[in-house]
Amino acid sequence: MGLALFDLDHTLIGGDSDVLWGQYLAERGAVDPTHHEAQSLRYYEDYRAGRLDINAFLEFQLEVLAREELEVLHAWRRDFLRQKIDPIVLPRALALVERHRQAGDTLAIVTATNRFITEPIAAIFAVPHLIATEPELRGGRYTGKVLGVPSFAAGKVTRLEEWLAAQGREFAESWFYSDSHNDLPLLERTTHPVAVDPDPQLAAEARRRGWPILSLRDAP
Repeated sequence: MGLALFDLDHTLIGGDSDVLWGQYLAERGAVDPTHHEAQSLRYYEDYRAGRLDINAFLEFQLEVLAREELEVLHAWRRDFLRQKIDPIVLPRALALVERHRQAGDTLAIVTATNRFITEPIAAIFAVPHLIATEPELRGGRYTGKVLGVPSFAAGKVTRLEEWLAAQGREFAESWFYSDSHNDLPLLERTTHPVAVDPDPQLAAEARRRGWPILSLRDAP
């Protein structure tokens, strides 16, 4: 039995939940569509290029959480999951998670996307552990700030090590499935790194290192 870690966006789901959340907010008029789309695209391009300023992005992304009441946010999130997430849950990803579950592995999703968005998505996969960027909640409202280290790039390793220490557990074997070169620090940390439908940079690195390359989008 080992530790099976999964990236979320473009790995277990066929899209980016951050981007889709922004699209959802724009469609319902909760944010200015033109400004928000332009900003989202710029941040996404920075992410793909490996130059994302994670703190600036999180300030942009969490602003709407700080502006609205929890009841409103939760209602929006339920609708968002139905409209944007359910259609892009990958059957082969569900099967992959289930194989690790049946093997007795401990399952965790490790994602840069914040917990507000990703917690119910982790529940779709019945993954019990979620390491995500933590938006601060105080007095029943989000503040727009982040608690601790964002779960991004090398921050994923930091957050994983904090989680393992809190669990008081060590694993001789570990897997990490990811699509992104931004996740190289955590891929290098695991005994079984797997590139899943990888971006060009990660695909090249996986071939160089002899890591498995897997697609969860192709027909079985």
